[in-house]
Amino acid sequence: MTRLVGPAKRTKGAFTLQDLAEKFGPMSPARIRFDPAPGTATQRDLAQVLRTEKRLYELVDGTLVEKIVGHEESEVAIWLAVALGNFIGPRKLGSLTGADGAFQLKLRLVRMPDVAFVSRARYPQGKRPRGAIAKVVPNLVVEVISQGNTALEMRAKLREYFRAGVELVWLIDHRKRTCEVFTSPSDRTVLSADQTITGGTVLPGFELSLSDLFARLDDV
Repeated sequence: MTRLVGPAKRTKGAFTLQDLAEKFGPMSPARIRFDPAPGTATQRDLAQVLRTEKRLYELVDGTLVEKIVGHEESEVAIWLAVALGNFIGPRKLGSLTGADGAFQLKLRLVRMPDVAFVSRARYPQGKRPRGAIAKVVPNLVVEVISQGNTALEMRAKLREYFRAGVELVWLIDHRKRTCEVFTSPSDRTVLSADQTITGGTVLPGFELSLSDLFARLDDV
């Protein structure tokens, strides 16, 4: 197990190094922010970091954890967002965000999916979400798996998304050229590169060939 390094002194509400190791597993210790101390961070801390730094962080049970996005992961997410935007935009179905779009799932839990769709029906008081952290739960979230993501981390994200009210999750692995489609943490369909992903009941009528999506990585 990777040993998380940093200050061992415990402040009120903070995690010990063993707590972090058990919670996040073999995650690179460089992704854990120790200022503020793990376990004590708030949404205000997160908003401040997002405003002043070029690195992206998520708030996980009071701990700021860096969100990693590689070049190829970003490219896959962008092309997928283009396809979704071309479907969502003309129909005025709702809003679409990228990897820097933060969503409050719980008070001490803020996630930033690589792509997220929020239907107009979920807009608070019928108004588009504003601010550094949107207090609304997306209908669809997409995570493009990066090399630094751990299996424990992705399983936790799945549980968190569905507990909060997300209806559909796509986990895309561009190295394996697959897409795992989840309608609950345990209901999974694995699509290969020669298959088509659909919007299901969240975006009826949306279809995208995975071979077309992954082919973007081969274009020169």
